[in-house]
Amino acid sequence: MAKTNANGNSWTRCNQNGLKQDSIKTNGYHTRREKNGPETTVASRQHSQESFEQAPMYVAVMTYLGFGIVTLFGYLRDFLRAVGLEKCHVAQERDEQKEFVPLYQDFENFYTRNLYMRVRDNWNRPICSLPGPVFDVMERVSDDYNWTFRLTGRTIHNVINMGSYNYLGFAENNVDFLKTVADRTRQYGVGVCSTRQEMGNLSIHEELEKLVASFLGVESSMTFGMGFATNSMNIPALVGKGCLILSDELNHTSLILGARLSGATIRVFKHNNMHSLEKMLREGICSGQPRTHRPWKKILIMVEGIYSMEGSVVRLPEIIALKKKYKAYLYLDEAHSIGAVGPSGRGVTELFDVNPADVDVMMGTFTKSFGASGGYIAGKKELVDYLRSHSHSAVYASAMSPPVTEQIIRAMKCIMGKDGSTEGIRRVRQLAENTRYFRAKLKEMGFIIYGNDDSPVVPILLYMPGKVAAFAREMLRRKIGVVVVGFPATPITEARARFCLSAAHTRAMLNQVLHHLNEVGDGLCLKFSRRKYSLRLDLCDDTDFELDN
Repeated sequence: MAKTNANGNSWTRCNQNGLKQDSIKTNGYHTRREKNGPETTVASRQHSQESFEQAPMYVAVMTYLGFGIVTLFGYLRDFLRAVGLEKCHVAQERDEQKEFVPLYQDFENFYTRNLYMRVRDNWNRPICSLPGPVFDVMERVSDDYNWTFRLTGRTIHNVINMGSYNYLGFAENNVDFLKTVADRTRQYGVGVCSTRQEMGNLSIHEELEKLVASFLGVESSMTFGMGFATNSMNIPALVGKGCLILSDELNHTSLILGARLSGATIRVFKHNNMHSLEKMLREGICSGQPRTHRPWKKILIMVEGIYSMEGSVVRLPEIIALKKKYKAYLYLDEAHSIGAVGPSGRGVTELFDVNPADVDVMMGTFTKSFGASGGYIAGKKELVDYLRSHSHSAVYASAMSPPVTEQIIRAMKCIMGKDGSTEGIRRVRQLAENTRYFRAKLKEMGFIIYGNDDSPVVPILLYMPGKVAAFAREMLRRKIGVVVVGFPATPITEARARFCLSAAHTRAMLNQVLHHLNEVGDGLCLKFSRRKYSLRLDLCDDTDFELDN
């Protein structure tokens, strides 16, 4: 049904029959949609839920001005150090090596010396407890402006953890839950001291690989002891000279390093921009390799499921359509999405309801949702068999630790319900509920946040360098642990605080964090959003409306 208020503005309620709308009129504006058209697909609905609001112009100006002032003072302090008026703490060349090519590049260290050191107390804080939904922090102070720290002997107890990737709460020390891990430790010990190809191939390693393949719905999988190396050491085994890699501009460093080590030609397309990707695919096929113009041996598209700094979700169905159209291969990194999204935690392939077989190389890590360490590569059996003998990480790296392997098996069986309980699916649903609740409240308060509504990674934009440090210090004073990120990890004008939601967070914890965020946001003037959000409209799917004619 459609209703019209006194001002002539139309609004609707959810249609129980799931019929599509023809138009909506709100505040005098019409939005047209075609029935069964591109705007009503799962992919378009997911993409429309992503927010990347731009800050007002004055914020950008003040941010550049802040960096300019800090840089100016940095040069002044470098001058004072050069003439001996200020002590220099930074690493320097020895006198007998003054004529050598510099080992420590002065320009590269300028940012570290003069900007990062002033705010270094906001990172690398020593934790002295389980990194669960709350943790304890060892208090430390600095007597020389953060060049060195000393512990005071005091502990800050029960700090709410809003920074760890503990999405499903499996970073826990519950004795009942960890009984099988303890049993495996007694049986196998802690270390393997060998590679999988020599004497380190244990039965639980093979059990885990079969479980991962079953969980993902693919033919085969193989596991590695380090998540970062899963990307950086396997990509060079898949592509090389004469191949073309098309990489999203916001891909993780491990993907970038793997691409560079491969020797393949790398071209970067705009983040989640299908027009940019298709243009590069066309150019790559039409022009071929530089100089010779021979066809590329293979073209590999590299994307992530959830981008860890933006909180955005890959436009997977559209990328799969492009890779099929242009006969390219797809490498999907699900480090942050596996276990965290999808009705049963199976990642973005389940979120978008696509066939996992359409993704040529599925990669993920066990360091986030599974409360362990390591990573996996999954796909067709031929792919996995090839990597077992050609991947540096498989041939030379020590096998995964037995207790870590059992922890992953325990967590994955819990998610799949193979432990005879519904605890896993409860955690998946709790994470989704916490994510949407937290994001909706932040938007309502007026913060600019990035990313998809389904993403448990929630970046709050802080912009100005001075406010980054002030925000982190004030939140810790209120017993809330946050992660703040700035240049060069982000664009210079987009410093942010990155919150990671967990199924272990209770509603009371989230409300406490939101209460303090509201106060700190007002005190530091961090509420830059100019949008108005209606919680009533967010309760309905924007494709499930119908207006009466």
